[in-house]
Amino acid sequence: MNNNRKKIAVLISGGVDSAVVVDLLYNEGHELHLFYIRIGMDNGEGDCSAEEDIEICNLIAKKYNLPLQVVSLHEEYWDHVMKYTLDTVSRGLTPHPDMMCNKLIKFGFFEERWGKEFDAVATGHYASIEEINGRKYLATAADPVKDQTDFLAQISYDQLKHLMFPLGKFPKSEVRMMAKSCLLPNATRKDSQGICFLGKIDYSEFIERHLGSRTGAVIELETGRKIGEHKGYWFYTIGQRKGLGLSGGPWFVVRKNVKDNVLYVSNGYDTPQQYGRILPLEEMHWISGNPFEESLSGMECNEHELRIAFKNRHTPQFFYGRMVRRSEDSYIIESETDVQGIAPGQFGIVYTPDCKLCLGSGMISIPERAGVEDKN
Repeated sequence: MNNNRKKIAVLISGGVDSAVVVDLLYNEGHELHLFYIRIGMDNGEGDCSAEEDIEICNLIAKKYNLPLQVVSLHEEYWDHVMKYTLDTVSRGLTPHPDMMCNKLIKFGFFEERWGKEFDAVATGHYASIEEINGRKYLATAADPVKDQTDFLAQISYDQLKHLMFPLGKFPKSEVRMMAKSCLLPNATRKDSQGICFLGKIDYSEFIERHLGSRTGAVIELETGRKIGEHKGYWFYTIGQRKGLGLSGGPWFVVRKNVKDNVLYVSNGYDTPQQYGRILPLEEMHWISGNPFEESLSGMECNEHELRIAFKNRHTPQFFYGRMVRRSEDSYIIESETDVQGIAPGQFGIVYTPDCKLCLGSGMISIPERAGVEDKN
């Protein structure tokens, strides 16, 4: 008899990761209820190939004789995640819809309507939870390539306390082997790529449908020479190389003039214009408490400055530097090394110096608006 038996809601997607979560928790003796969250585009299309996903989810539910409930959060996804995405893009910033989906949909509306009835909600995210002195922290996964803490860095402490990430201690290769050994119907299914709600629709096509297009100049930053045209600043992000349609490359987007609809680019893989060392953050969110105010073992800090590791995009690579507190929710990260493609609107994800705990995240703001200058 399992004395630690829990009643768990498992979010499954039709992918191999969440299916292995079902197998692990089932064999531990927990009472499981499976949920598939249905979302889609504003016209009802896309929806992550939902019918195929649901068919696989039904096969998994049948294999383990578990209940499966398909729930719709379509309107909530559009009203909160997609409106955020389009608003961010229209202001010339780079959005992070996956992060907002986790915070607002999977662990927000789902938790409020269905998840709170269970002891925990489990997902196939590659992340861990570590408890220190009675407090839980979001921790990185054993597989650095698959680690998804950067997608979870906006969740609240209450959400974290109710979550389970059973895959955090496994490398992806082992998860695949487990799926094959227990004969899961999706053991060889490829991982999903791109933004879920789009389905088979191209991202640029989606943006153009909602924001239109407007021809603007592409200017070489160093010379001021016009070298081409683009169809609207909202299609491009700082650090972008592909899709510019310019000869003699590589060219990188290094600056945008939103008012005049101008893209500034710089040539060459080694162009210093695509790098910086200053990340101004606003709307700073701490998951398990502000480390400037609450001491955490292994953190070198004082009232205004903190040694950290950080990321500014989904990558196995960590950067290191110091974080300076300017006000209650305004901070600056000063990197020890060059950081490529610092894009306002994206997030700076803050970790402990040993890269073990994800402490939170803040939105990267426009340097001029934040009153800072990157002198690198």
